[in-house]
Amino acid sequence: MMPYVVQPGDTLLRIARRFHIHAAALLAANPRLSPADPIATGLLVFIPEQNASCYCVQPGDTVLGVAERFSLTVQALLAANPRLDPKQLVPGQLVTLPESAGGGPIIDARAEYGPAELERDLAMLEKHYPFVHVKSFGASVLGLPLYALRIGDGARKLHINAAMHANEWITTPLLMRFVEELVAAGARGGRLAGMDVRQALSEVTVWAVPLVNPDGVKLAQEGLQADHPFYHELLQWNHGSRRFRRWKANARGVDLNDQFPAFWEEEVKRRAADGPGRRDYPGPAPLSEPEAKALFDLTSAERFDLAIALHTQGQEIYWNYRGYEPPESESLARAFGQASGYNPVKLTGSDAGYKDWFIYEYRKPGFTVELGSGVNPLALDCFDDVYDELQPMLVRAIRYLAGL
Repeated sequence: MMPYVVQPGDTLLRIARRFHIHAAALLAANPRLSPADPIATGLLVFIPEQNASCYCVQPGDTVLGVAERFSLTVQALLAANPRLDPKQLVPGQLVTLPESAGGGPIIDARAEYGPAELERDLAMLEKHYPFVHVKSFGASVLGLPLYALRIGDGARKLHINAAMHANEWITTPLLMRFVEELVAAGARGGRLAGMDVRQALSEVTVWAVPLVNPDGVKLAQEGLQADHPFYHELLQWNHGSRRFRRWKANARGVDLNDQFPAFWEEEVKRRAADGPGRRDYPGPAPLSEPEAKALFDLTSAERFDLAIALHTQGQEIYWNYRGYEPPESESLARAFGQASGYNPVKLTGSDAGYKDWFIYEYRKPGFTVELGSGVNPLALDCFDDVYDELQPMLVRAIRYLAGL
């Protein structure tokens, strides 16, 4: 077995993914590890032996090219070579080739997907697909960048955001999987779920914000670390526990989906939260949190024609807001329901969410989609099933705006 020292941000699944082994094998080799508890930075763990060979980099090689040549995912190749510079390979250097993962996509949802995975994958997508444009449109409380992807050049604009709630982080790789499939189909002139992608993207621009709440997602995935700048406050807000799997809020204990200026005062009364916490605290004022303000500003600048906020769980589609929604919203929700198998719901008793504000401000179709079923956080083993529900719904949204 090979010894490995746990690094900041490591989890059981991330270590297993890095060394291309099954999490059960890692647990068997380290019986003191618990799948339910954060792994302490600096801990020595043992990695079971794996099958691997080496490749000598040739002039002109790229990470993506080497991965495709040996039927590996880019993630598996980089995980097996943590010191490898993905932007420039040096001819003559040796690259470890793990046992084939049997695929080739960039997005890898076999482990927790957070800010580090997102930033790496955005760089790979932008490099491999030049028509994908990535921009930082703000920063979180702790200074982590907020990213938006712009795809297509159509006059009509579709916006999709994900991971506004920390423990709903599975929505980030789900949205990123869709983005990768969409741009890959566009690059080869193909179709996605029957839609001619190039034709659609000539009519529609897709704006995706895959991770609205990076600080909260890190907490939910990695637990509270001793060097966190809000360590004592967060410990108090989480009732003394360093486990944050059920945490929904941002780093200041504010629920970002209660932050938007749509009858915010009514939501404050309804929540009756006495201060920061795991969930349901709307903050001291609308848009007090930089994540919510950045999304507000992006939406105000781009004035999207249709907006979809991805959450979990319940397999429901919320489409209305206090009668301000346009007439087509209900029929669109039914179409999305037919595509996904989800239940369109006319919701009451909810204010200050992103979807609420979007409808209230612009009188355009806005939707909150509760993906999957079970409890939050959804288990990764349901990822493919949930994606099969999401993909046709998002394709249907693009087709609607494109008039196809």
